[in-house]
Amino acid sequence: MRLPHIETRLIDRYILGKYLKTFFMALALIIVIVITFDVSEKLDDFLENHAPLRAIIFQHYFNFIPGFVSLYSALFIFISVIFFTSKMAGNTEIIAILGSGISYQRMLRPFLHGSLMVALIVFIFSNFVIPVSNRKLLEFDKQYIHTRRDNYFTNIHFQSEPGHQLFAESYNVDEKRSYKLHKDIYNDKGALVERHIAEIATFDSVNGLWTCHNYYHRTLDGLNEHLEHVAVKQVDLGIQPEDFSHAVENIEVMNSIQLFRYIQREKLHGSTAIIAALIELYQRLLNPLAIIIMTYMGVAVSSRKSRGGIGVHLAIGISLAFSFIVFMRACVVFSTNSNLPPFLSILLPQALYALIAFFMVKKAPK
Repeated sequence: MRLPHIETRLIDRYILGKYLKTFFMALALIIVIVITFDVSEKLDDFLENHAPLRAIIFQHYFNFIPGFVSLYSALFIFISVIFFTSKMAGNTEIIAILGSGISYQRMLRPFLHGSLMVALIVFIFSNFVIPVSNRKLLEFDKQYIHTRRDNYFTNIHFQSEPGHQLFAESYNVDEKRSYKLHKDIYNDKGALVERHIAEIATFDSVNGLWTCHNYYHRTLDGLNEHLEHVAVKQVDLGIQPEDFSHAVENIEVMNSIQLFRYIQREKLHGSTAIIAALIELYQRLLNPLAIIIMTYMGVAVSSRKSRGGIGVHLAIGISLAFSFIVFMRACVVFSTNSNLPPFLSILLPQALYALIAFFMVKKAPK
């Protein structure tokens, strides 16, 4: 016999309430634990740099929470769903719901509604709230934690103009000095025609040249090659100190609209830095889908009563979640260091595990 519509709605509210309550309680608990450990780690920096209590609470930790929620929401959704669904299965509540005439697919509806709510929150956080929080966190970090690293950049890679690729191991803004500088120049066919290498390069603001120490200059013309090596030489590298600051522009403090405009601007410059920016943009747009996928996987794993109880469900669930996270990270690495398109690097794990979730849910009622 099928339940009346009003009683079905009561079951929906019951499941949805458990879904949201378990998730937010688990998240609040882990945030308290993480903040406690973070305070113990950074307490010396706070005291040494005289960070006011108001700034620590409202500028640092208040802005830390949105990023933490966005980063770990899918994992905690997964654990929360497994926890309360396993309890429902252990108390034979799911058997009672299915026995009342509600289909397994219909029972999943409140889970879908809950996952959509959380995914929407994470989407708004990722695209608009977290960039603002990151900017405030960065300001706090510069003022009260890493006060001596404000003007020091590392691992810089950018294109100063089409065909001119530059890499520097580090750059000191105050001294206008770059360490282990490499500049490669390519022709229209993509062949390397010139390379500059300097152990140390310091900008001379008087004549606009770079004073290069342990300088190598290699030129290639077909099969002909010429190599110049001098201890010190002033060279016109075709770059300015400001180029290094632009190259390390922090994309994490841009909202998605600003990030999209930054990508379009860098495309016009032919910059290779857009790969990281594209990955960041696609993660903000697509990663909320992981919450829906993890929800369905969690229900499929834990909705059947097991002799091992929650422990077995958690073991299976954590293994699946871990493999999902590893695969996501591996795809990002392939995109950064290989030829995998950034969009595919984010979409591929989502699509694969969405397919796995689909088959798990289809098989679960059996």
